[in-house]
Amino acid sequence: MDYKFRPLGKICAQTGEPLRPGEPCISVLLERDGVFERLDYNTAVWSGPPENAVGYWQCQVPHPEVRQANTVDPEVLMRLFEQMVDEQQASRERLLYVLTLFLLQRRRLKLEGTQSGEDGRDWLEVFGNRGEGPYLVPDQQLSQDEIKELQAALTAQLNTEWEAA
Repeated sequence: MDYKFRPLGKICAQTGEPLRPGEPCISVLLERDGVFERLDYNTAVWSGPPENAVGYWQCQVPHPEVRQANTVDPEVLMRLFEQMVDEQQASRERLLYVLTLFLLQRRRLKLEGTQSGEDGRDWLEVFGNRGEGPYLVPDQQLSQDEIKELQAALTAQLNTEWEAA
């Protein structure tokens, strides 16, 4: 059975003071009228669980996630994609494939289907969502780890180009 209750709070339930990232705290789960409620306490003021506690545990206040904003303009990526498709450099096929996946995910490209080439390779047939194409991109059959590695390389390349501009 799954139970739903809110994640760790930002303030101490007793003092109203902020819970600081990296510091320990105590979380308590209470049941009130069939609804679970979570309360979080600074360990300095913790004096034990309330009588109606279902359970309690010590945890650490997490540091806020620093999420890098995805400020990449899909149109800039589409121009890079078109340039890479036109050049068809074997050394950049894997990068082109990852860029294609990114643009498919952002719905800037649409997958029409796949084709088998005369060379025995499979090709993705994609179209731009504004009528561009068709484009043929060699299917690279990459693992998730390889895709992540190439995404990092693509991001680094784009960041370098933007800093130079």
